[in-house]
Amino acid sequence: MLVILSAGIAPGLALLSYFYLRDQYEAEPITLVFKTFMYGALITFPIMFLQYVLEVEGIIGSNWSTAFISSGFLEEFFKWFILMFAIFQHVDFNEPYDGIVYGAGVSLGFATVENILYLVANGVEHAFGRAILPVSSHALFGVIMGYYLGKAKFSSSEERHKWLFLAISVPIMLHGTYNYIFLAEKNWIYYMVPFMFFLWWLGLKKVKSAHQLTEKKYKGELKKEII
Repeated sequence: MLVILSAGIAPGLALLSYFYLRDQYEAEPITLVFKTFMYGALITFPIMFLQYVLEVEGIIGSNWSTAFISSGFLEEFFKWFILMFAIFQHVDFNEPYDGIVYGAGVSLGFATVENILYLVANGVEHAFGRAILPVSSHALFGVIMGYYLGKAKFSSSEERHKWLFLAISVPIMLHGTYNYIFLAEKNWIYYMVPFMFFLWWLGLKKVKSAHQLTEKKYKGELKKEII
């Protein structure tokens, strides 16, 4: 059991550490990042319950609805809601890159619990594949969500609604596409490999853009102090 727990937790913590350490300016409080991770872990159970109800009641019947509604919409909406409710107005969310740290945190909390449950049910031999695909994809959905939340936080009120909408809609579409490839494609590996390369490219591009936005913010504040 200890081996399964270690294998289930390690990928999530490694990816969260990676995005946390990429913060070039003011590192986020470890306690708040951990709380965000735990929020993500806790929402796993109500999400799984809702998914079970949708399946048992026959509300979700097709591959498309399973991928985009049961998985994509439900999981990303709960993550987005947690970030909006507990993090968006927090005083420590004070630079654009912070959205990426907290977005990755809540997503990896969810992915870690999901990963542990899967390994308990199916065996530790699946740990490597789970780390490469589901855990890392959840991390990247969170990074992209967090990027747009960071844009929203430091944008004018006129533009904020646009970024908040993108913060939930883009991860839903990416998550739904990821799941649909698994469910609908017989030779899914041929579609999944390029999709994961695209997802990593997009996620790291958002990391770079968030760094640039944070740098502009600090330069703007420094310029005001000099003036």
